[in-house]
Amino acid sequence: MGGPFGSRNFIHNCDDWNSISFGSEPAGLPQLRLAPITGAIENVGYYDEQTFYMDLIRFACERGIKLSIGDGTPDFKLKYGIEAVKEQQKNTPKLKAAVFIKPYTNEKILERSQWATDIAEIYGIDIDAYNIITMRNLVHLEQKSTSMLLKLKKEFNSKGFMFAIKGVFKAEDIETVKEVKPDIVYISNHGGRVETREGSTANFLEENASIRRANCHKLWIDGGIRLTAQMKKAASHGVDTVLLGRPVISALCSEKAGEERPVLQA
Repeated sequence: MGGPFGSRNFIHNCDDWNSISFGSEPAGLPQLRLAPITGAIENVGYYDEQTFYMDLIRFACERGIKLSIGDGTPDFKLKYGIEAVKEQQKNTPKLKAAVFIKPYTNEKILERSQWATDIAEIYGIDIDAYNIITMRNLVHLEQKSTSMLLKLKKEFNSKGFMFAIKGVFKAEDIETVKEVKPDIVYISNHGGRVETREGSTANFLEENASIRRANCHKLWIDGGIRLTAQMKKAASHGVDTVLLGRPVISALCSEKAGEERPVLQA
């Protein structure tokens, strides 16, 4: 999984957790949740898309990692994620996932959300996906206005679901959050793959951690966390949940190769 700026944002994501300071003393570690991932063949090199989602969701469940799924094109990417969660529900009937949908028209977002009703606990809009130009041009994504996001929040809240905005990484995103006041703000630069500005999610968190106090109930983050000590640092800035993508995939692939690899280092 590469990225713009010579993959520098991915490198910044990993390096900057070591350089940012601690905030207040954290009460404990954040929850771990699987980051929403699609494109197993294109981005991971897995041999089969459907098998990947089945393997990945199983692997996360066995390790007590909470679930997220994402969507992509073609539609089967989202449907395979839903199918994989349903498979695990056979053993854990109350199992649910956060479902992240790309910024299509609101009508299409609501249509896709209905596919996931049986497995969803949270619905989120992946606003930063608009900035991935190939994806935007392929499926006609739109830049979400405050009014569009408020309508989605109202719709999902009315059905008992929490509403998340994923991809908060720019100054204008902060202004959007202040107006929408989503249940969850999810700081992310798409694993360093979004060409909006150079920087890390760690530094963005340090600079904007106060956003949680008045504008959302929960604060989530992904990008470069590899150590338990880095999770503690995230918690000290008000993070409730850390989402992991590459570390879980790497550990899964090690398992498939008959090796043992921890998801996080101590």
